[in-house]
Amino acid sequence: MSVFISQGRFTKEAVRSLLAKPEDRAESIAKLFSACGGKLISYYVTFGDYDFVVISEGPDEGVVTSTIVVSAAGEVSDLKTMLAIPSSEMKKAFAKAGAVAAKFQQAGAAAA
Repeated sequence: MSVFISQGRFTKEAVRSLLAKPEDRAESIAKLFSACGGKLISYYVTFGDYDFVVISEGPDEGVVTSTIVVSAAGEVSDLKTMLAIPSSEMKKAFAKAGAVAAKFQQAGAAAA
């Protein structure tokens, strides 16, 4: 399964709701990922440019589905999700890319 890191901001409505009735959103977020075939690894509330960071794993379409659900619910904005690849896997990807790059013909380099 792929690992994803997501960041976003709470909407004003979500902050108002949390002020009126404080709650730990990790349980709800874990249920959302589970329903989409994934798993919540970690959920952090952050200070800075974004209000939260979510680390999850699951199939690509599961993470996309959960992102759509959260966005449509109107609780978050500026949601961005990144695929996270372990460095050991990137070593393999670089090795494969190096072999392909050695054979790749750049634009304008066609033999006459």
